[in-house]
Amino acid sequence: MKTVRLTAAQAMVRYLANQLNEHGEPYIAGVWAIFGHGNVAGIGEALHGIRDRLPTLRGQNEQSMAHAAISYTKQLRRRRAMAVTSSIGPGAANMVTAAALAHVNRLPVLFIPGDVFANRGPDPVLQQLEDFGDGTMTVNDCFKPVSRYFDRIMRPEHLLTALPRAMRVMTDPADCGPVTLAFCQDTQAEAYDYPESFFQPKVWRQRRPEPDFHELAAAVEALKSAKNPVIVAGGGIHFAGATETLKAFVEKHRIPVVETQAGKSVLAWDHPLNFGAVGVTGTECANIVSEKADLVFGVGTRFQDFTTGSWALFKNPNRRILALNVQAYDSAKHDAIPLTSDAKIGLERLSAALGDHVFSAPDAGLKDAWFAKADAVTAPPKDGNALPTDMQVIGAVQRQSRDNTVVMCAAGTMPGELHQLWKAKLPLSYHMEYGFSCMGYEVAGGLGIKLAEPDRDVIVMVGDGSYMMMNSELATSVAMGVKITLVITDNRGYGCINRLQMGTGGAEFNNLYAHTNVNPIAIDFAAHAASMGASARKVSSIAELEEALAAAREATVTTVIVIDTDPYPTPDAGGYFWDVAVPEVSPRAEVNEARVRYEAALKERL
Repeated sequence: MKTVRLTAAQAMVRYLANQLNEHGEPYIAGVWAIFGHGNVAGIGEALHGIRDRLPTLRGQNEQSMAHAAISYTKQLRRRRAMAVTSSIGPGAANMVTAAALAHVNRLPVLFIPGDVFANRGPDPVLQQLEDFGDGTMTVNDCFKPVSRYFDRIMRPEHLLTALPRAMRVMTDPADCGPVTLAFCQDTQAEAYDYPESFFQPKVWRQRRPEPDFHELAAAVEALKSAKNPVIVAGGGIHFAGATETLKAFVEKHRIPVVETQAGKSVLAWDHPLNFGAVGVTGTECANIVSEKADLVFGVGTRFQDFTTGSWALFKNPNRRILALNVQAYDSAKHDAIPLTSDAKIGLERLSAALGDHVFSAPDAGLKDAWFAKADAVTAPPKDGNALPTDMQVIGAVQRQSRDNTVVMCAAGTMPGELHQLWKAKLPLSYHMEYGFSCMGYEVAGGLGIKLAEPDRDVIVMVGDGSYMMMNSELATSVAMGVKITLVITDNRGYGCINRLQMGTGGAEFNNLYAHTNVNPIAIDFAAHAASMGASARKVSSIAELEEALAAAREATVTTVIVIDTDPYPTPDAGGYFWDVAVPEVSPRAEVNEARVRYEAALKERL
């Protein structure tokens, strides 16, 4: 057996560089890295030696680097991924939030945090977490509950089994998610005689599991016996590349579609059978259709509470759930009729078995009525002196968007209103991280989208609260020449949670800056963005915003546009119940009144 002598770190990066996707592209597109004493000598030296084949990218924060890696793979439907490495201690701990985000959203990313010395010579090493009762514990154990696969590399030969396992998990459509290889820093530098065959190029293909015969028969029976089915379209349709298959399925059988946050854009917004967003942040027309459905057919969705209105939405007393999902855990939720299969293959097999069976689609007038309301709230304001609403900002961005535009967001006010109001024309033109709803994902996420699809016009919608949490990859965008456009809506605090606080009877407290500080806060976001090299300006009206967006399309550098907005208005129409527990006892009459409404809603759900 021929061998090659390499350090463990050199072996790891050589192996990763030779893993290919089904299109012959390197599956690991690059490694985001911030070096410290726990990874600079081993992994850093190894990455330098292979930088022409496996690019290294430098970010400003370990968490935001991982966010960029996650948005990259999401935009490419999990067909490629990235790795992220840090030193031990705080650098590694910074990545745990991003690992949780990837885990919730079922997205592949390879975390390679440095770890303590396997030989325990300098015990405790700088930044080592010491557990008084467990000598094996390090900060990297925090990754275990938020990783699909976790391993600690304490010997060079561990890579021979750990790396193939890592690749299997990241490329498996059912088990897909983050992988953590905690790499002991002395092990990184140890040499070993690796088999040359270990580094032969390997192609990892998209597995497409077929449905079980009995499950398929039960699913067909459920559909044929239904009178008013609805399809709840989730993000798994994007990942399976099944958007055209879904379109053909619904057009043939005349079944209405409602979209989750992750599933939005699986059908064009103006497709007659797309009734739009569903659930807590849903459209009126989608929620009316869902309330009446006697069969709720989930395709590629995990039925998160925002989708189901905390399970208050599907009111038909005879309703059943049919769940088509590649992961058996998801297809069996809430006593659903399971159909465990790849979404594309599952829809094709269902359609063939249904034959010419056709349903009566809902009245198109429901959809027309909703969009008349949506167009009214997104239209430019008539009063030029009033603060614009976030809805009006969305309208301005919509009017200035093009077919190649990707609008993205993650947390705060914008996700709900974009879900309801944004008119997504093409698949993957809407990128929302709402599984974890992680504030701070936005700037780094926009960078990852643009790296994934350089020809797309990426518009990041971010509130001042999320921008303040994590904005440093704006400098990375400028430095790398990866142009994105940010629209910062400044409502001077956490407007979304402030409204939720008020809606549950609470006093306005600790959310808006006006209610939290001794001294007033007036942050010059345009100046801040300009200090990182972006082209930045503050606009004072919706008309100016549209002018700035038009100019941003022609710009060659990342552009930041800031606009003040009113923190209070939301759409009067649409939306649904969300189970946020209200205190049973309070000295505030508003809370007691909210509790009465809450209990009534719970009875309605039951």
